[in-house]
Amino acid sequence: HVQLVESGGGSVQAGGSLRLSCAATGKTNVLNCMGWFRQAPGKEREGVAVITRIHGGTEYDDSVKGRFTISRNTAENTVYLQMNNLRPEDTAMYYCAADLDVDAFGPRPPPAYWGQGTQVTVS
Repeated sequence: HVQLVESGGGSVQAGGSLRLSCAATGKTNVLNCMGWFRQAPGKEREGVAVITRIHGGTEYDDSVKGRFTISRNTAENTVYLQMNNLRPEDTAMYYCAADLDVDAFGPRPPPAYWGQGTQVTVS
């Protein structure tokens, strides 16, 4: 069993920054990929960024490229999302997800493991 716990959300003004963290516990050896998703009220969930655990390869949604950076601390089974130059349209509940593979931007089934979410509000 795997548990994911997010932290770091909050309220900021446009142009500000936040850093989200996601700590994985349990059978983390099955997790080769971790990512961040978000869901705004009335909208579908969308992928934000993904990182592979071993090689650190990353992938981003076009809307956050150049503003958000995903990183990981493999030893601590933690993934981060540094969000700079935040915009009101970034307002959403942000979720950490993990699995052997995470297809954040394609048609494959969603990841098996999810955190409870952390709210990000940009005004």
